Amino acid sequence: MSGRSAEPGEADAAGRRGRGVLALAYGAALLAGLAAGLTQRGRHPILAAAVADLAATGVVFLFSVRHDNSSVYDPYWSVAPLPIALYWAALRPGGPGLRQLLVLALVIAWGARLTGNQLLRWRGLEDEDFRYREIRARTGRLYWPASLVSIHLMPTVWVFLGLLPLYPALALAGRRLGLLDLAAAVVTSAAVMVEWLADRQLRAFTRTRRDPEAVLDSGLWRLSRHPNYFGEVLFWWGVFFFGLAAAPSWWWSGVGAVAISALFLGVSIPWMDRRMLSRHPAWAEKLRTTSALLPLPPRR
Repeated sequence: MSGRSAEPGEADAAGRRGRGVLALAYGAALLAGLAAGLTQRGRHPILAAAVADLAATGVVFLFSVRHDNSSVYDPYWSVAPLPIALYWAALRPGGPGLRQLLVLALVIAWGARLTGNQLLRWRGLEDEDFRYREIRARTGRLYWPASLVSIHLMPTVWVFLGLLPLYPALALAGRRLGLLDLAAAVVTSAAVMVEWLADRQLRAFTRTRRDPEAVLDSGLWRLSRHPNYFGEVLFWWGVFFFGLAAAPSWWWSGVGAVAISALFLGVSIPWMDRRMLSRHPAWAEKLRTTSALLPLPPRR
């Protein structure tokens, strides 16, 4: 991968080529997922969706290897839930009801916003996430097996676990709409708004800052070191509340929200904090004064 800075025209061309590769990769992944799902006719819809999900992940992995860039997988987190949700919603007796339409609208809003933000930041096939580059440096020749497991398969599993509450919310007749549905809608909508506002504030800051070592310490970023992560975790708890509202016996499906929360608290936040501390000395002060995830007043 080249370390040379691209000229604006080159960067635009690289971005277009990268987006073209992503379109081809995800189109092929969708077809592979549909084909794999068809082989599971007669099986439980959760199993059929899981098989399709793994098949699609495998196709995206092949594109990552082909283009020597694991960031080809990055949009999968926010793209894969939509076809799974649509599949489960299509199974509901009598067709989608108000709960199903509300859930689908929120999943679409979340997925479209997050995917759009990822594509906006990605500069093309020469741009690979710094975490993947660190894994590449540590694993050497074993990078692609490591990438398959840790960068491709594990996030697919985490997201699928997070989606489990959508099955009772979308595919089953379920209970009538109630206060828990309202709470779920408020939580999920708030999550999408928090992520949108956090990303918007960060983009504005990075465009206008003059000191490359400066850190954002206003807006949501004054209350949390990682408000975008907070919004993401909040979204998956909102998904769980929808499942719980539809079928309380599916309380165990909260394992997905718990797993995703643990992922961000135990892996993503420490990793990003180390990265920020190595590049921005002022981050040491934020570590002392600012909540890692939950938006809270700064500590004195």
